[in-house]
Amino acid sequence: MGNQAVNWLAVLAATAAAFLLGALWYSPVMFGKVWMRAAGVTPEQIESGAAKVFGIAFVFEFLMASNLAMFLNDPGTTLAWGATAGFLAGVGWIALGLGVISLFERRPWSYVLVNGGYMGVSLTVMGAILGAWR
Repeated sequence: MGNQAVNWLAVLAATAAAFLLGALWYSPVMFGKVWMRAAGVTPEQIESGAAKVFGIAFVFEFLMASNLAMFLNDPGTTLAWGATAGFLAGVGWIALGLGVISLFERRPWSYVLVNGGYMGVSLTVMGAILGAWR
């Protein structure tokens, strides 16, 4: 890990990108209906307390982007390495960890694929932004 300061504007941009990707990913346009079935939630449950949930989700995305930025805080980090590191973290840690938990919870594979897919893609995007915006 390098000694230079973290680019907090890049962290905010990575956070916003992942948050917006999530809005699209979990919408009816992409995987929203599949996810709702797999998670066993209704539109009414999603709408209940939505502002609080979205606010906390944004904070969590910011913390994830901050964490990834700390790992990528090296002068040699590039867009390619950032995207690779994000992919490895998103798929290798988060998606597979979610898969293990989902096995014990007896969740359907669609649940793992939708949620794990989102985490893999969103961290890849975060890493690309953080790696490119040095």
